[in-house]
Amino acid sequence: MTKAFHSSGDVIADRRAGYAKMLAEGGDHAAAADLMAQALELTPQWAAGWELLGNYSEKAGDISGAISAWRHLEALDDDGLFGAGLKLAAHGAASASEGTAVSYVEALFDQYAPRFESALLQNLGYQVPALLDAMLVAEMGRLGIERFALAIDLGCGTGLMGERVRAKVSYLEGVDLSAAMIAETGKKGIYDRLDKAELVAALAGRAAEADLVTAADVFIYCGALPPVLSAVVPAMLPGGLLAFSLEAHDGEEAVFLRPSLRYAHGVAATRQALLDAGLDVLRFEKATLRQDRGAPIEGILILARKPVNVNSLLTLDDEMVAEFVVSGVAAA
Repeated sequence: MTKAFHSSGDVIADRRAGYAKMLAEGGDHAAAADLMAQALELTPQWAAGWELLGNYSEKAGDISGAISAWRHLEALDDDGLFGAGLKLAAHGAASASEGTAVSYVEALFDQYAPRFESALLQNLGYQVPALLDAMLVAEMGRLGIERFALAIDLGCGTGLMGERVRAKVSYLEGVDLSAAMIAETGKKGIYDRLDKAELVAALAGRAAEADLVTAADVFIYCGALPPVLSAVVPAMLPGGLLAFSLEAHDGEEAVFLRPSLRYAHGVAATRQALLDAGLDVLRFEKATLRQDRGAPIEGILILARKPVNVNSLLTLDDEMVAEFVVSGVAAA
């Protein structure tokens, strides 16, 4: 699934959009927005043009203009490919959805797939798979786990997490919304099975059979955590492990949508959601996940376990949550 940025269907509008792009690349976003507005006078039904106008206006500091453009976009984009609702919610002009914006996330990563790894690893200093794997290895040793029988890598992308856990797993499944991502990771031969699906739908009705579930930078696109855990936990064997990352904030809100259109989860609310889902919290650690526009993105790495029996439930005390248990995490 892709977005049709290539043409408005009008030569003059396309030419103005091309000039607008050059102006934006040169840093003159106000002039770029003005040219896009002129282009859209000629082609008012061009959804991609309204997205460009909104983005240029936002970067120019004209938030009201951006919101107006995104409202036009929302009216034209029935499938939600462009994420207009998310953009409006991130600026307080609409209510954020509690679930995944499936069409938007799918389209985003379909376009991102060819340059996904180079952008993350070379430009953004992405560390999550390495950090989660280091945490998993440490707990495997402590728990006496030598190998996993079945692992499910949610939001597997191009297989960065799968590459880390492959040697520890007898049968490895990958699930991702994006067909382009699935195609990229399929070339590597990492997974025994790959499924294109939204993760909650993929797990619905599955038997409790996974002894490891991983989700590296996946739940940041899913909104509220409890519905996700309600799908994940039933698919896990008693004693199975769940390793995942979140962007985090210290406020009271369970979750809020950032301007990046990724969700940040509250520390205390996350801990409570894990306990409510019936999971033992084994590790709950602060980490820098990657860089974004030259600034570090802080988050939490979590390793939880489905109890072997209901009487085995462990909890984190308030002091541990406050400190994030920062020791013991290093990139492998």
